[in-house]
Amino acid sequence: MTLVRAIEDETHFQTELTNASAKLVIADFTATWCGPCQRMAPVFQQLSTKYANAVFLKIDVDKCQDTASSQGVSAMPTFIFYRNKAKIDRVQGADPAGLENKIKQHYGDGDTLEGEGVGGHMDLAPFIMKAQCECLNESDDHPLVHALQAGGGVLQSDCDEQLIISITFNQAVKIHSLKFKAPTDKGPKTIKIFINQPRTLDFDMADSNTCVQDLVIAPEDLDGSPILLRYVKFQNVMNVQFFVKDNQSGGEVTQINHFSIIGSPINTTNMGDFKRVAGKKGESH
Repeated sequence: MTLVRAIEDETHFQTELTNASAKLVIADFTATWCGPCQRMAPVFQQLSTKYANAVFLKIDVDKCQDTASSQGVSAMPTFIFYRNKAKIDRVQGADPAGLENKIKQHYGDGDTLEGEGVGGHMDLAPFIMKAQCECLNESDDHPLVHALQAGGGVLQSDCDEQLIISITFNQAVKIHSLKFKAPTDKGPKTIKIFINQPRTLDFDMADSNTCVQDLVIAPEDLDGSPILLRYVKFQNVMNVQFFVKDNQSGGEVTQINHFSIIGSPINTTNMGDFKRVAGKKGESH
């Protein structure tokens, strides 16, 4: 029995995305006349059996022209990755190793989703605009970018224990919970959370201004377990700032090994993709 589902039309495609919910979906945009596509077909089939908890879809671009167009597919084969109906990544071309590496990256441990146990939400990392993120009082050797990817190093404070972490998303999101992996002595303890600020707060403002939520993190919560937020307060977030006021031991250095924001995008279309496709349509030269 094949594990790859052939898509009949746009309605069928949207139904499959909806039914998959928080599971990883990999869609193979293919064509019968495309030689590289036909070479990748048995590879895609094999991967569907190897990563059985993901959903594998096959979309013939001639049969499903509307779907191919709306997803910005202009060359075959193109493999697009989704969670919660949101586009999170893509691989273009006949590259078996590259495709499997991307699947491994997003599949997780048996596809037990980073956000599992929190209502089918997902790790919002694909929607973070790293170039527009900022961290005040980060160590030059241990900056914020290290903590935004698992195994990428650590974030450490510099002059004292306090940090202000500013995260910008490429579209509006809902934030459900946070995950911290950090040492039980140097990990963050008291955190004030602000949303949709016009600019990064300074430490005096962060200390005195009213926040959306105050968190006090226990040492046992620094193992990557979900820390639930007041979900109703985080329903339309374009940027979020975390004022780390102190750490667990009261020492001078705060350290975060890995930091995840769990939630879901409000729009199912990545606005960057939308603008690129729209721009092509509007070209007059």
